[in-house]
Amino acid sequence: MFLKEILQDRLSEKVKNISPLSGGDINDVYKIKTQKNTYVLKVNEESDFPMMFVHEKQALISLGGTGVKTPQVIHTFEDSGKQFLVLEFIEEENINADFWRNFALDLTKIHSESMSYFGLEYNNYIGSLRQDNSPEDSWEDFFIRKRIQPLTKQAYDLDLLNSDHIKRFENLFSSLKDILPKEKSSLLHGDLWYGNLMCTKDQTPVFIDPAIYYGNREMDIAMTRMFGGFDNSFIHDYNDLLPMENNWEERIQIHNLYPNLVHLLLFGKSYLSGIERVIRQF
Repeated sequence: MFLKEILQDRLSEKVKNISPLSGGDINDVYKIKTQKNTYVLKVNEESDFPMMFVHEKQALISLGGTGVKTPQVIHTFEDSGKQFLVLEFIEEENINADFWRNFALDLTKIHSESMSYFGLEYNNYIGSLRQDNSPEDSWEDFFIRKRIQPLTKQAYDLDLLNSDHIKRFENLFSSLKDILPKEKSSLLHGDLWYGNLMCTKDQTPVFIDPAIYYGNREMDIAMTRMFGGFDNSFIHDYNDLLPMENNWEERIQIHNLYPNLVHLLLFGKSYLSGIERVIRQF
């Protein structure tokens, strides 16, 4: 009753039904049916994740501004210590080959947006972890100082990494200037695994749950290889439209150090072996 009354007040629509949806570990997620519309509602504790939905709204608007499809943000607000995000409900369809061609084109639209720096004008989240987006002038500096070092410190403090791991990371950092690409920054989705894509009935990709910033576009490409689900055909179409620098495949494991460290912190040492393999290699 509490949730229904809040929504009716904010939406100015009579709520007919509220049913739970799967939403991960951070948010409670619901399908909301009113007399006029159907929505998705995300709810969490404002004190645990301050400004999370405000920043998610900004991110969805930024991505949508490139010409790709994101859920329309209907409302975001706080009430009784909780924060709420109301989104357009999107009916999903089964994926076919057209989807992956459309995805490749849409990803180039996102990655064609650039800034003079690497970072973002505000900090946000990746999963439940705060993400520092303070700008840097080079991708190498941003990747080291704002992505890898903060997480290796947290992992060391939690005994998830040891002093040998830290030394190997420092050795890797000294090599990155000669390894990482020298491209201008690109707008990134930032958390581009298969679960953060939806497909509409006309095979249009829908980008959800972003963790945006301006970085190197290989970060998004690398993450599509991390958990599977992506048809590799999209890479060929993407490269035809917006070619990547040579040896991009060799850099995937380096760029995936960041999401692997995120998962190490969130889910434990099952992600450690993949991290160790990369830092030993380099």
